Amino acid sequence: ALKRLQAELPPEKMNNVTTSMSNIYKNCPGGEEQFLFVECKDGKVTRVETGTGEPPQAEFRIIGDYDTFSRISRAELGAQKALMTGKLKLKGNLAKALKLASVSDRLNKVLSRIPTQY
Repeated sequence: ALKRLQAELPPEKMNNVTTSMSNIYKNCPGGEEQFLFVECKDGKVTRVETGTGEPPQAEFRIIGDYDTFSRISRAELGAQKALMTGKLKLKGNLAKALKLASVSDRLNKVLSRIPTQY
C-alpha cells in the first residue's frame, strides 16, 4: 500500500501536507478492534501501518464501524459526509480535518483500487 500511495500521490496532489491519522475500526469481523495508520511528511506518504490494539500516536484519530470504513475504502461513501453525518467520530482539529478531507478522499481512492477482501 505504501509504494502504491507514493507512486500515485505525489506531494503536490497531497497539498504538501504534514499530518498523520489513525482510522480505528470498531465491530470488525472476528471481534477485534483494528486500525489503519497513515503518515505524510511534506506531502509524501511516509508510513502506512495496520494492526490490532492501540494504534500509533497521530494528529487525527477517526473512529467508526468496520462497515462504514469498508464503504469509504470502496469509494461508496465520502469521508467528509461520513464525518458530518455522525458515522465517523474525529479526535483532533475539526477545522484542519475538513480542510484535509480532499486529501483523505485521494488516499481512499487509491486504497480502493488495491485488491482487498472485506
